[in-house]
Amino acid sequence: MDSLPLHVCHVHKLSILLNRAYSLVHSTALAFLIYYRVSFLCQDLNTRATPGLVPRLLVFASELLLSFIWLLGQAFRWRPVTRTVFPERLPEDDKLPAIDVLICTTDPDKEPTVEVMNTVLSAMALDYPPEKLNVYVSDDGGSLLTLHGTREAWRFARYWLPFCRRYGIKTRCPEPYFSALSDDGGLGSSEFTTERQKIKEMYEMMKDSITKARERGGQGHSRSSTARDHPSVIEVMQDEYNGTLHVLAADKTKMPLLVYVSREKRPSHPHHFKAGALNVLQRVSNVISNSPYILVLDCDMYCSDPTSARQAMCFHLDPNIPPSLAFVQFPQRFHNISKSDIYDSQLRTVFSVQWHGLDGLQGPVLSGTGFYIKRVSLYGSTVNIADMDLEELKQSFGSSNELIKSVRRIYEPNLMDDQDSLQKVTQLLASCSYETNTKWGKEVGFLYDSVVEDYFTGFRLHCNGWTSVYCDTSRPQFLGSGTTNLNDVLIQGTRWSSGLIDVGFSKFCPLVYGPTRISILGSMCYGELAFFPLYCLPLWCFATIPQLCLLNGIPLYPKVSSSFFVIFVFIFVSSLSKHLYEVLLTGGSFQTVKNEQRIWMIKSVTCYLYGSLDAIMMKMGMREASFFPTSKVVDDEQVKLYQMGKFNFAASNIFLVPIVAIIILNMVAFVGGLLRVMFVGDSDKILVQVFISCYILIMNFPLIEGIMIRKDKGRIQPSVTLLSAIVSIIFSVLGSIIISIVR
Repeated sequence: MDSLPLHVCHVHKLSILLNRAYSLVHSTALAFLIYYRVSFLCQDLNTRATPGLVPRLLVFASELLLSFIWLLGQAFRWRPVTRTVFPERLPEDDKLPAIDVLICTTDPDKEPTVEVMNTVLSAMALDYPPEKLNVYVSDDGGSLLTLHGTREAWRFARYWLPFCRRYGIKTRCPEPYFSALSDDGGLGSSEFTTERQKIKEMYEMMKDSITKARERGGQGHSRSSTARDHPSVIEVMQDEYNGTLHVLAADKTKMPLLVYVSREKRPSHPHHFKAGALNVLQRVSNVISNSPYILVLDCDMYCSDPTSARQAMCFHLDPNIPPSLAFVQFPQRFHNISKSDIYDSQLRTVFSVQWHGLDGLQGPVLSGTGFYIKRVSLYGSTVNIADMDLEELKQSFGSSNELIKSVRRIYEPNLMDDQDSLQKVTQLLASCSYETNTKWGKEVGFLYDSVVEDYFTGFRLHCNGWTSVYCDTSRPQFLGSGTTNLNDVLIQGTRWSSGLIDVGFSKFCPLVYGPTRISILGSMCYGELAFFPLYCLPLWCFATIPQLCLLNGIPLYPKVSSSFFVIFVFIFVSSLSKHLYEVLLTGGSFQTVKNEQRIWMIKSVTCYLYGSLDAIMMKMGMREASFFPTSKVVDDEQVKLYQMGKFNFAASNIFLVPIVAIIILNMVAFVGGLLRVMFVGDSDKILVQVFISCYILIMNFPLIEGIMIRKDKGRIQPSVTLLSAIVSIIFSVLGSIIISIVR
């Protein structure tokens, strides 16, 4: 058994061959396109005989930017791999390392407490030695309801965990388990059926208790008015403590440790959002359990497969993997995604294509949730902590002697024996001023330099010599709640875009900071993610400039009879074919291609643009970073539209107006182009521009449907259409005036 590998890495040679051949051929076509543009522009500059020089320059710049981002993205396809794990080959339970689970929640009004407690219970029920499992809940809103929910979850866990172990339950999150049409475990047994019913009644009692607590307290109980101004609260859930195990007087069932943590927050101190909450959990867990490995979960990302911890240990304990392995990343999967997935909420490209490609290089990006990370990797670039003196350690980790001891791992945490000392130490570690003049958030822990703390922390880990692996199994290890309405999708995209662009234009730009520390291909992957929001510039250009020029009779592309026309057609067909190939390879359909193309266009002209502007404003000191959690509250009407594959256009006007204005402009341009073809006979010159408008309209037909056909609550309101039409007219008139001046 000891000689057998704990995992096997599969290199996909056929995919590598196809990807590299495609990159070579497509790059060659792009080189011809650039040659055409440069030669044509040089001719324009020499003769000044052809109108539309400025629009051509804008289109050429957009083509160059698109080509640049595409080139960076090819690094993801250079060496894709997959992995198979063998958890049955792990050592005995008593030889497995301990794991701390960190779960973050912020706002009970957007993140329902019952759903958060389901995640907590699923983590406590992992198929792992309970004495080596410790669960920490961060309540960043200081909510009495979350604390009450944690206590109720602890009480219910005393019955839920033995039930799961006794009957081998695979779905160990109560809500999906009791909601399932078929049960797993001891099916057919009358004893099982009776006990299952009793457990279900206890679960309903837990839910009722949380619901009544919310009703008694109202909004103030769920999220107090002092959510950003409250002291720290740390509470260890326990019944009877005996040595290193929780022992229940009733049945002596071993229970994991469950700890509630609400860090101190004051308006005068920055709290650094999720990264700050995770760093507090890291410090508190250091002095309570100090497990060598940490699992990080979002509050809605429950453990769908209880074996994820053992699967992660197949990498961390594999002697064939270097000790530089920092974390094992699992994909994010979602339980509420419809078959059509009109908003691309499952992030198919990221988790089914790009992360596999990164796994063949230095490893995937830290993805916010669902990863098992080695605690010592979060201690910064310090090579040997044991050789550092006390003052050096305090400059990095702060003033707590207990924390310093835990970092040095020169003692086993024993604060549980002294509750007064436990409260004193943890209150200090969770205070808002503890990180002052330390390296927390700068070099130690999860880093603060970006609102996308996961991306930035993962990048710095890789730059410091750490590696990672990606484990994508047939059964999802974790399931969360995906965004199912357009407004939330675009708000989330704006936040991500802002953080990524902020990193891209900082001193830690992956294309500048990365190549001397990680591979060129790895730097390209991180660079593609950082500059992905810049798609907003070429997409805005292609959605407006060719259309305005079409209305003014200015051709921007080669004639149909020109040999260079074939190059443009080939590039378009090549890109579309590659996208279709990847979609079909990962289990998608032709409809998936349309949905992904559409939401990419919508995001590019809205949230990518706003996120980029937000990052620029932060760089200029015009505003501070902000973080708004995506709502996890279920709206029945919204869910119904989503499951039907219909867009919910009940979104902010700041998102809808530019989208609708572009659609109106393209409708006018398409009709105008057809009239010009029929009555002027310019089809040879303007066919490409007519096709661009036609393609945009076809791909975005749901928008046209929302404007003209639909009558339900999710349609685009007439007032939005009117405002967008005015914006489109003003834009068209101003654009035409500018074009006539510069032509």
